[in-house]
Amino acid sequence: MLDYFVVGLGLAGISFCEVLEKEGKSFKVVADSSQQASQVAGGLYNPVILKRLTMAWKAKEQLKQAKPFYTGLEQKLGVNLDYPLRVLRKFASVEEQNSWFEAADRPVLDHFLSTTIVSNQNPSIVAPFDFGEVKYTGRIDTGTLLNAYASYLEGKGILNRKTFEFTALVHHNDHVEYQGIKAKQIVFACGYGLTHDPNFGYLPLNGTKGELLIISAPNFKEDSVIKSSVFTIPMGEDKYLVGATYKWHDKTNLPTEESKNELLEKLATFLKCDFEILDHVAGIRPTVVDRRPLVGRHPVYQNLYVLNGFGSRGVLIAPYASRQLYDYIEEGILLDPEIDIHRFTKKYYKN
Repeated sequence: MLDYFVVGLGLAGISFCEVLEKEGKSFKVVADSSQQASQVAGGLYNPVILKRLTMAWKAKEQLKQAKPFYTGLEQKLGVNLDYPLRVLRKFASVEEQNSWFEAADRPVLDHFLSTTIVSNQNPSIVAPFDFGEVKYTGRIDTGTLLNAYASYLEGKGILNRKTFEFTALVHHNDHVEYQGIKAKQIVFACGYGLTHDPNFGYLPLNGTKGELLIISAPNFKEDSVIKSSVFTIPMGEDKYLVGATYKWHDKTNLPTEESKNELLEKLATFLKCDFEILDHVAGIRPTVVDRRPLVGRHPVYQNLYVLNGFGSRGVLIAPYASRQLYDYIEEGILLDPEIDIHRFTKKYYKN
């Protein structure tokens, strides 16, 4: 009998598999390619919510865990994943500059927000009020990570690249069974695909569609992330990610002309060099009504667990939440109540 089944191999699934390997647990993974959120993500790790100039939820603690986590994966998989990049927030006015300095005086934020205004030296950018700099930021190459990790698991013979059939899961008192294979526990880390699960379907996983452009801009010559009405994230070789959109009603992975035009219109407000669109991608972020992850044990089936709802900050949240879930299952250490799905238990029984 296996110790675990893991369903899904995005950032959540990879992070939990890493914990299982370090702890010497046996497991198998079932994952298809239906959920694209991690594959097409910008991969930016930035602890500051720039729109409101506040710290993201537990971001400092998460960043402390995430950096060595991705360094370990680089060494294990033999690939480059972590690209430190400073984030420059474009100021739209003197008032925004003043708000930045006020925020930089606050505890915690003072560690991440520079109080030195960065003057615009790039002729391809319109930024008359210059920039504020966020420190200790960067990009994780999520596409490379997902492909390399899937190959790693395939090499060990523990990845099944098929769609998980929720109705084929058989519950027993001390284990679960799926297509003839038994495991003591099963963890659903399948992103927005969780909405197809009859066991966890009561959870308020809304899903927010995000779209990105990949452009080639040889004259841009920018090695920092620029945050204006959209992000531009350098990828090397004169390529940049441009994003992202937030759509709440369309739940498909298909890129749309509407979102492409929205991104291009916003990009045109500050980028003044020629570029070529190389690709246009989309995915459904697993977002939650209260903007907190969904982690914990099913209210009835004691060997069913969920690891989900990371929204647009999966790069930072995944290692933190995965360790929390493992310690909860194996050590009985209580979950942070803000992420524990127990907060939605009444909704389960109501349904």
